[in-house]
Amino acid sequence: MAVLGAEDRARAAEIMARYPKGRERAAIIPLLYLVQSVEGHVTRDGLRDVAELLGTTTAEVEAVASFYTMFRLRPTGTHLVNVCTNLSCALVGAWDVFEAAHDATGAPHGGDVSDDGMFTVHEEECLAACDAAPVVQVDFVNHDKVSPERMREIVERLRNGEVPEPARGIAPTDFKHASRILAGLEE
Repeated sequence: MAVLGAEDRARAAEIMARYPKGRERAAIIPLLYLVQSVEGHVTRDGLRDVAELLGTTTAEVEAVASFYTMFRLRPTGTHLVNVCTNLSCALVGAWDVFEAAHDATGAPHGGDVSDDGMFTVHEEECLAACDAAPVVQVDFVNHDKVSPERMREIVERLRNGEVPEPARGIAPTDFKHASRILAGLEE
C-alpha cells in the first residue's frame, strides 16, 4: 500500500527536481524524511515508494535508511528524545539524563514508544556537540548541558503542548514536523 498520496508525490517530485538530471537518486535522504513525516517512521511500504520514485530497488533504499540513525524503522512517539551517551557526555552525567528521560516519559528501556504514544527515548552514540555535554536532542534539535532536572522539565513542557527552546536553531513542533523540515519542505 502506497504511503505517499498525490500531494506528497508532488512534493517528492519537487525534491527530486533539486538534483541534476540523471542524479535524482541523490534525493534518497530527503525522500526518506518525507516518508517519515507522513507515517512517523519509515515502513516497508515507504521504502518501496522511495525505490519506485527513484527507479531503484527497495534493498538500496533500505541500505541507506538502516545506516542512518535519524531514520526510524520502527514506530516512534510524537516526540523523539535522543540522549548522547558517548564519552564526553557520559563523563558529565548522560546516564542519569538517560534514566530521567525514561522515567519522565514512561518510555520503556528497549521499547519503542511510551504507553501514551507521546515519546520515544533513544540512546545516541554521538550528537557531535561534546563542548555542550550532556546533549539531548528533541525532534532533532539540540539541548545543551542537560541535567536530569532539565530533562524532566523538557518532557513536562512537551506534555503540556509547549515546545522547549533549543540551544540553537528552530524548534519543530514534533517528530513529523522535524522530518518535513529536514526534507526541505518547511521552515
